[in-house]
This record gives sequence, structure tokens and C-alpha cells, in this order.
Amino acid sequence: MSPRTLASTIGRIVRQLRHDRRTVALIIVVPLLLLTLLYYMFDGGFLFDRIALVMLGIFPFIIMFLITSIAMLRERTSGTLERLFTTPVGKLDLLFGYGIAFGLVAALQAAVASGLAYWLFGLDTAGPAWLVIVIAVANAVLGVALGLLCSAFARTEFQAVQFMPVVALPQILLCGLFVARDSMAGWLQAISDVLPLSYSVEALTEVGRHADPTGTMWRDLGIVVGAIILALVLGAATLRRRTA
Repeated sequence: MSPRTLASTIGRIVRQLRHDRRTVALIIVVPLLLLTLLYYMFDGGFLFDRIALVMLGIFPFIIMFLITSIAMLRERTSGTLERLFTTPVGKLDLLFGYGIAFGLVAALQAAVASGLAYWLFGLDTAGPAWLVIVIAVANAVLGVALGLLCSAFARTEFQAVQFMPVVALPQILLCGLFVARDSMAGWLQAISDVLPLSYSVEALTEVGRHADPTGTMWRDLGIVVGAIILALVLGAATLRRRTA
């Protein structure tokens, strides 16, 4: 992986995003609308604090998964990847470039969404807002990495979207948002223990409960980062130049 080709890949993706106003609106505006909906559903209060805190991590994960799985498929079906691979750009350059570029956008998304939740809707957490933003960005990049990995197995945009209920929804259902993980049946808890979103939700919960970063939070964040790297490496190994 070359720093020069990685930097050029990041620059290309950022320029594409700057000219794609619909995608930028989807990334930035949709979480704000969903947080507003949650606030008025629960009329603020304890339940809003608990659910909104977790959703600040889940919303970026879902949105980035959808966007990147479709974006990478379009680059493959249009022949863009085939042309790129005639240059010094390698597969790892491309996938890590996607991860970093969308991570930058995710940082803006997380900052704006957290600002709305904390300062307009009065979200109350024991820990600092910057930790929530860091975990939300990690979640977004996790969504990017898994979206890139899944896109390698899709032939159409419809197939790419179909990976959402297969890959993302089980993680959302088993992450501890609806039922505490230690209250689940043993086999469900075993599945939950190998899903990276479970650890990001636990990390957010730790921020909500403790004023200072805990060892559990750092461990969970490290597991999420490890899952991101693994997904990007696997994505590079399975990435095809073109889909017929």
C-alpha cells in the first residue's frame, strides 16, 4: 500500500462526494431527522437518552453500509475499477481510501448529529461528547468496511441492498439495544459475541454510564477497529475488477 496512491484515492473519493449533493444530504441530514423523530417519540427523558446515545452509533453504520456497497458496485459495473487497476492503485489502496474518505465525512456527520442531540435535545451522558463522536465515526467506518466487503458478492444494486437484512439487521437486533445481551438465550449471546456492532454499542453504553473512559470501552473500541481492518483486508482479497 503506497502513501501516494492512497492519498490520491482519498482525494478522488472526496471530490466525488463534494459533487454528489444527494449523498452528502443523505449522510448528514437523515440522522438529524431520525434523531428529531426519536426525541418527539419519547418526549425527551431517560428513554431518549438511552436510545439516542446508541442510535448515534447505529445510524452512521446503516447509512455508510448502504452507500458504500452501492458505490463500489457502480465503480465495478461501470468499468472504473478496471481502469484504476491499470494505474499503480492497488486493492488495499482503494479500500482503505474509501474507509478514510468516508471516515472524514462520518466525522462531520457524527459531530453535527451529536451537537443536535446534546445541545438542542438535551442528551445527558456521564461521559464526554467527544468519545461518543469517536465511537460513532468508528461505527461509520465499520459500515463502510462491511459494505465494501459485501459489494464484492453482489452483481446488481438490488443484490447489494439485500445484504442489509443479512449483515446489518442481525447485528442491530443482537447488539443489546432491545434486550440485554446477558439476558439472551445462550446461542444468541454466542452469536452476539462475534458481531462487531455489539461492542460498539457496549462502548457507547460505557460512555453513557461513566464520566471517564473505562477499560471495557477501550477494549470494545479496539475490537471494532480490528473488525474494520479485517473487513477491509477481506474486501481487498475478494474484490473483482469488473462485474459483467
